[in-house]
Amino acid sequence: MSTVSFINDRGDGSIYALSINGLISFSTGCLLILIIAFHYKDIRLFIIDHNQVDWRIAMTSYRVLGISLELMVCAIHPVVIYLRPDGEDKLGRKPEQNSSTPLCLSSSHREVMLDVELLLSALMFLRLYLVHRAVLLHSKVLLSASYRSIGSLNNINFTFRFVLKVLMNKYPARTLLVFIMFFWLSASWMLRLCEREKQVDTGGMDTALWLIAITFLTVGYGDVSPHTSCGKVVCLFTGVMGVACTAMLVAVMTKKLALNKGEKHVHFFMMDIQISKRIRHAAANVLRECWLLHRTTQTKYTSGEHRHHQRCLLEAIRVFRHLRLKQRKLRDYASEMVDLSKMQMIMCDLSANWNSSYHELEQRIISMEQKLDELRRSFQNTSELLTQALHHRRLDYR
Repeated sequence: MSTVSFINDRGDGSIYALSINGLISFSTGCLLILIIAFHYKDIRLFIIDHNQVDWRIAMTSYRVLGISLELMVCAIHPVVIYLRPDGEDKLGRKPEQNSSTPLCLSSSHREVMLDVELLLSALMFLRLYLVHRAVLLHSKVLLSASYRSIGSLNNINFTFRFVLKVLMNKYPARTLLVFIMFFWLSASWMLRLCEREKQVDTGGMDTALWLIAITFLTVGYGDVSPHTSCGKVVCLFTGVMGVACTAMLVAVMTKKLALNKGEKHVHFFMMDIQISKRIRHAAANVLRECWLLHRTTQTKYTSGEHRHHQRCLLEAIRVFRHLRLKQRKLRDYASEMVDLSKMQMIMCDLSANWNSSYHELEQRIISMEQKLDELRRSFQNTSELLTQALHHRRLDYR
């Protein structure tokens, strides 16, 4: 079936297609109005925060460029249905065929308009940037006063990246699953949009979902494949995102399967005990083989038995050294995993003990100073009493 007959059977100029495109245009207009209202509120908040009066102060060149680009991106939607390239009226009725107009010209025009419609429909996916704004504005991190107060004290900007990091730390599996499902549906719809004009299997939604899934999982059975350049680009991007999400999934699973601090301490402690037991057994084997070798040397056994005990002794020494090296590595690794909070508590206790000892020493020094002052005063009183006694004796003598 040719492209022209497929278009005629599809009936792009019918009242249903016109109604759907009208709804798309209406929703696009509502979206533009909401975006303008959002930036209006943003400018009002900027004026209130900086205690300004003129709103034109907030309209920097960067902000104007961002708003213009955002409105331009959100305004893109299919408008080919209104152009009527095939000469149909809005109800889908075809006019009389003009003999002077060649069929190839109308077919080429129709194909060009369909390509433009496909391009505009694909560019509508640029509106997905609004997802990160919705997640940011409706996140509990941004709405929590405690988060914002502590973040302002630590100079933390509440951006989408910070919110995404919080979500990945709190709900890693749930966040990754939602992202994967959303990406699968979006990529499948885009692939169906790219492949719908050709009579291929990937033009259906079910086949598109299957192709996106096996491409995302980097399996690639080869039973279906894209036939258009747009579909190939979508599948290529899906494969790249699949590799990235697989790496993130491996990181999440590694974090879930990793031991926590308490479990690591218990594990290393039990391994240290087991290696210590094996080291004692190895040391006992070394002593036993030394005694057997000494006995064979003293009693003059055969040379074969003597060499056998020498080999056993060397093997026991090798096992003993290997276990000692393993124990040393284990203790070095365990010392690197020291709990910093525990070390901080120990240092705080030492600091508190030093402070108490310092205060106690200071009190003792103060008491010694007081006692020295009392001794000085007593010596002064004693000298005065002696002076008075001597003076009275002299007067009596006279």
